[in-house]
Amino acid sequence: MAGHSQFKNIMHRKGAQDVRRGRQFAKLIREITVSARTGLPDPAANPRLRAAVTAALKSNMPRDTVDRAIKKAGGATTGEDYFEVRYEGYGPAGVAVIVEALTDNRNRTAGEVRSAFTKHGGALGETNAVSFLFNRLGAIRYPAKAASDDDMLEAAIEAGADNVESDDEAHEITCGVDDLFAVRDALEARFGAPESAKFDWRPTTLVTLDEDRAKSLLKLIDVLEDSDDVQNVYANFDIPDAIMQKLSA
Repeated sequence: MAGHSQFKNIMHRKGAQDVRRGRQFAKLIREITVSARTGLPDPAANPRLRAAVTAALKSNMPRDTVDRAIKKAGGATTGEDYFEVRYEGYGPAGVAVIVEALTDNRNRTAGEVRSAFTKHGGALGETNAVSFLFNRLGAIRYPAKAASDDDMLEAAIEAGADNVESDDEAHEITCGVDDLFAVRDALEARFGAPESAKFDWRPTTLVTLDEDRAKSLLKLIDVLEDSDDVQNVYANFDIPDAIMQKLSA
């Protein structure tokens, strides 16, 4: 299990997804709110909002809930004012961790994140403390059935993507941050809406963990993700399959 595949990994190690559905919906609504307020409240004219709506619908959020969130954000003149913040630090075994959050209270969120690192064998660092160990890029995912490997590769190259990785489950297209929405729109015109289209942090090196350190790191990630303010957690770790199966049992 590698640290950059966070959403898939979360599903592998947590069977009871329904327990967190309410919290996940709240995070998605927060992203919709921020996206609608930083641009036009129209997904067709606001690439970030369109991505947020796609993510919400893929998570089985009802369409009327999505529409209400957009309408509320677009018409609101008062209410929560969210800020985008990023925290960086090291977890157990020197694993680099990046935490992205949307918060209406920087002090509260910083305190929660710092406490999580401290209590679970890590240390919160300064801005850019570990981001140099990652590449920032755009990532688009399609199910394998959306196109043949050759057709997806050809279309992605024409759209301006940097790389395509295909297997029996999916096609993953990566591109520069500034090209994400243009590449997504070009592929969507040919293959339909993707499963996801998002900005991502991909580690350039991985730290292989033994069982004890894997337990500690996964606990830190769980605690961070339990925060209502935290949107995404990225880390440069690798857990061998045998250990991951043991931890998941």
